Amino acid sequence: MTYSGAVKVGGPADVHELADLMISKVAVGSMNNNAYLLRCRATGAQLLIDAAAEAHTLINLIGDDGIESVVTTHRHGDHWGALAEVVDATGARTYAGRHDAEGIPVTTDVLVEDGDTIQVGRVSLTARHLVGHTPGSIALVYDDPHGHPHVFTGDCLFPGGVGNTGGDAQAFTSLLDDVESKLFARLPDETWVYPGHGNDTTLGAERPHLAEWRERGW
Repeated sequence: MTYSGAVKVGGPADVHELADLMISKVAVGSMNNNAYLLRCRATGAQLLIDAAAEAHTLINLIGDDGIESVVTTHRHGDHWGALAEVVDATGARTYAGRHDAEGIPVTTDVLVEDGDTIQVGRVSLTARHLVGHTPGSIALVYDDPHGHPHVFTGDCLFPGGVGNTGGDAQAFTSLLDDVESKLFARLPDETWVYPGHGNDTTLGAERPHLAEWRERGW
């Protein structure tokens, strides 16, 4: 089956099979959050991005092989609602941006800085610190050596715009500046974007609208 990234709460995961990495996307919870299970094809090691809600759904997705780590993209409660239960069930190490960890009520084992590398087996993910939606949001970039990059953006980039900054003009400018300089300026149009809610997109689909977003202010 061709991966579409279109998932529904209560429905099955959609699996994006890459040469070195399998990405399983599932929607959970009342806010239609996306959680992503990454599996290194060479080693079987697994990492979860955002234990958002419905711990039973996530634990079933993880399966008997367990996970080595959970990365929380940012401090908002709808992205860590199942974190404690998932960590208790799996013993996974927890990762979060240094400036958001204090807002997550589960101990963060590894404080992530901009440019840090997080491993899942033989696959490397690069963290990008994006300021505006929260002080310490992070995106994770997988630069696939066999194809185009893939980026997990949390609530910082969606189809049609950047994340909500609550009408704060300074926070909006900060977020758009970071998204432009750390994602759009460094990655090609083919880059696949996996957001924290809703459907996927690509940088190429969104790039023509950057000036429009800046002008409208959200």
